[in-house]
Amino acid sequence: MPVTIKDVARAAGVSASTVSRALATPDLVRAGTRLRVQQAVAALDYHPNRAARGLITGRTGNLGLLVPDLANPFFPGVVKGVQARAREFDYAVFLADTDEDATAEAGLVRNLSKQVDGLILCSPRMGEDEVRALAGDTPIVLLNRRVGRMPSVTVNSADGLRHAIGHLTALGHRRVAYVPGPKNSWSNRERLRALRQVAAAAGVELIETGNVAPRFAGGVAAADQVLATGATAVFGYNDLVAIGMLSRFAARGVAVPGRISVMGFDDIVLSEMVSPALTTLAQPKEQTGKAGVDLLLQLLDDPAHPVQRRELESHLMVRDSTGAASQ
Repeated sequence: MPVTIKDVARAAGVSASTVSRALATPDLVRAGTRLRVQQAVAALDYHPNRAARGLITGRTGNLGLLVPDLANPFFPGVVKGVQARAREFDYAVFLADTDEDATAEAGLVRNLSKQVDGLILCSPRMGEDEVRALAGDTPIVLLNRRVGRMPSVTVNSADGLRHAIGHLTALGHRRVAYVPGPKNSWSNRERLRALRQVAAAAGVELIETGNVAPRFAGGVAAADQVLATGATAVFGYNDLVAIGMLSRFAARGVAVPGRISVMGFDDIVLSEMVSPALTTLAQPKEQTGKAGVDLLLQLLDDPAHPVQRRELESHLMVRDSTGAASQ
């Protein structure tokens, strides 16, 4: 027979309600009593029933996570970090993929909010007003996005881009292109803003092409336009876009990095597998996911606690897709 809360209470010499308090709100139970309950739980290998615990605490024991595209190898790293940290605190994670559809996000948030204690929105595409409105009904933490003073975890690309531009100028590059991602992507706007500042400070001409989908096909579609600019190096919005450009350049017989150097963002696992291996700005994917859970649990435990933001750092990974500028 499975061990019940009454078995734990009997072993610890306390009431079942005391066991519940010791597990749900340990700060409200005296240290000695709490220790006896913990020892009984460990000795009996007791696992609280999630549904029953929810009746006591008012919580579901679930967290929600929305990502824009699970087919993008960047997001599974974030998911892994979220799940790992949630598991440490005995939370389950409900995952939803919005398929880069900003109009679907709000509906998914409302549906999930009925089943979870709080939500983590990774790179949401919806407008700021909509995000704020949803946060008024459900505890929400943002990843790769800032909206007002909402809790968020972002990555500082500016320092990494300074190293990246320094890497390119040392190789003789003075005309650099950027292939932007979705117009409604906060990360795209931040990368472009930082790139403009860093390029201007370094005396590098920055050429901006048209926006593309943040996928392999987007890079393939942008490659010919990039070559037409005369740039000797190019940044893709993310690694998938950069890898798409590598594919198109190879099909046209354009040497990389002999004719043009290529760089990406994110450092997905594929960036090391392509030929030439991709130089990229690495983003701390799992760390971002873990930090998001930390902020959400803090928000759930103390909604009045001052809002927190965390900013992580990117770093340059130099590989074979960058080389001396063509003359």
